[in-house]
Amino acid sequence: MAHEGVKHDYHLVNPSPWPLVGSMSAVVLALGLVIGLKGILGLPKGDWWVLALGFAGVLFTMAAWWADVVKEGNHGDHTPVVSIGLRYGMILFIASEVMFFVAWFWIFFEMALFHHVRTLSPVDGVGAAWATWPPQGVEAVPPFELPLINTLTLLLSGTTVTWAHHALQQGDRQGAKIGLLLTILLGVLFTSIQAYEYHHILTDKLFYGPDATNSGLYGSSFFMATGFHGFHVIVGTIFLTVCLVRLLNGGFTPKQHFGFEAAAWYWHFVDVVWLFLFTFIYVIFGAGWGH
Repeated sequence: MAHEGVKHDYHLVNPSPWPLVGSMSAVVLALGLVIGLKGILGLPKGDWWVLALGFAGVLFTMAAWWADVVKEGNHGDHTPVVSIGLRYGMILFIASEVMFFVAWFWIFFEMALFHHVRTLSPVDGVGAAWATWPPQGVEAVPPFELPLINTLTLLLSGTTVTWAHHALQQGDRQGAKIGLLLTILLGVLFTSIQAYEYHHILTDKLFYGPDATNSGLYGSSFFMATGFHGFHVIVGTIFLTVCLVRLLNGGFTPKQHFGFEAAAWYWHFVDVVWLFLFTFIYVIFGAGWGH
């Protein structure tokens, strides 16, 4: 906390254990992953309890650290200058997430747009594997069935979270609660539909036909892009659920609600990424117009 008598707009936090605890938990998490995959330090491969311990530590650190941030906001420590810093931090975080997805789009476009160039490769098997996209024998997911339903679901959730945000700004707490609850339910619906879609893909072996010589590349790029997006939907749903609990407990005001605003920004980011995924991976370079 700031020294007594010092007058400025910045909030100086008390000494916090969470950076150290979080760093130690991250190290344990990394070691646990290596132990589970390879086995080290006298622990056998396939032993996952260290990974679980590190993961629990990371989750605990996140919850405790963010709880302290919420307490600071409730105590009035989030002055306009501090709030600007929080906004910059969230913007940079979302920018880093954008670049994360750029990597998956990059490899997918590399394979979808330039597969005919790879047919000239002198390496045995590469030319045949890259001859067509999607690869010969791979049955891509029909875009205008479950993926379209999920697209409409996320677009609708974008309107409900905007409704909730506008209601909160206007002091309509009941409207904010209803809009936020509907957004959370739509997020759960999206995740459920995607889980059913994955089950259908794996059960019917759409990406693993006997002639799908390049299905590994297609399947990997598909699951990495859509799967990580699904993970972000789950994170966003949890984010919004925490905001709903805070709202029900009397938190947020029309002027002070950055936690909810950050969650809304994150949710809109998730919406936009899905629109790109649906357009390019499912439709243009999938089973829509790609053949």
